[in-house]
Amino acid sequence: MEGQTERALSRTVKDVSPHVFVQAYAAHLKRSGKIELPHWTDIVKTGVHKELAPYDPDWYYIRAASMARKIYLRGGLGVGAFRRIYGGSKRNGSRPRHFCKSSGAISRHILQQLQNINIVDIDPKGGRRITSSGQRDLDQVAGRIVVAP
Repeated sequence: MEGQTERALSRTVKDVSPHVFVQAYAAHLKRSGKIELPHWTDIVKTGVHKELAPYDPDWYYIRAASMARKIYLRGGLGVGAFRRIYGGSKRNGSRPRHFCKSSGAISRHILQQLQNINIVDIDPKGGRRITSSGQRDLDQVAGRIVVAP
């Protein structure tokens, strides 16, 4: 009986708000210090369709947390999938807008960093999948988030 109540109280990533979880997990990644930032994070654009670099200095951690969450929810995502997910409309002046993919180097670097700290692993079927220690880590952060009544 105790195991059932404990399991009912424990929260997973699916139980909490995506925005709140990504912010909390990004703060967790930054605090842990395991992810090393590349030297180009302050000057790089996140895609061809962007005009400026991100304003938020912690954008790299937020992107890493978002990617880890997406792999947790639906494994088998690779660099190409993340290029489509984070892509957007390119403004062509007076001509019509067109969809443009995001940067592949950023997605690749973040996936390699998450793989180095054992959050994700290469899926034999293609893409990346969450590891058991990565799932435990994400669920612990989700459990710390207090649900507002």
